[in-house]
Amino acid sequence: MAIQVTPTALPEVKIIEPKVFGDARGFFFESFNAREFAELVDMRAVFVQDNHSHSEKGVLRGLHYQIQRAQGKLVRVVQGEVFDVAVDIRKSSPNFGNWVGVHLSAQNKRQLWVPAGFAHGFVTLSESAEFLYKTTDYWFPEFERSIVWNDPRIGIEWPYDGEPLVAAKDAAGKHLAEAEVFA
Repeated sequence: MAIQVTPTALPEVKIIEPKVFGDARGFFFESFNAREFAELVDMRAVFVQDNHSHSEKGVLRGLHYQIQRAQGKLVRVVQGEVFDVAVDIRKSSPNFGNWVGVHLSAQNKRQLWVPAGFAHGFVTLSESAEFLYKTTDYWFPEFERSIVWNDPRIGIEWPYDGEPLVAAKDAAGKHLAEAEVFA
């Protein structure tokens, strides 16, 4: 197999580490193989959209989700480093309101599978970062929601000193107790 899959404290959220083939010329790895993901990640997702964002150090994006047309996301970093977070916002889940964070970087080549039903966000730790992600549904701005990044009920331990730079829509995000969540 070309990937190693490790469950996180939230069992549906998985760390995916590719087998990297490297030599004096550089390296090669498969960043996605549907057959292996179906078998090892227990995911038969069909990806419909690829996204790419660039962020400077201290930029925090999230915590985002779509309340309808929910998206699963396969995320990775191709330049720099981020601390990536998933929050379980499924009311019926025993892990409702819990979060997991993973360092993703160009160097460690890790990916994170964030299934539908989870809010997602990250903070850039390096001088800049290039962040790529595949989604299982299209972006629908009318269904997009945001939970505020520093909600004390969730208590994410962001490894960033100082006040991060957030978009106005993220600063206006709701607290989990007031947010629309999944059943």
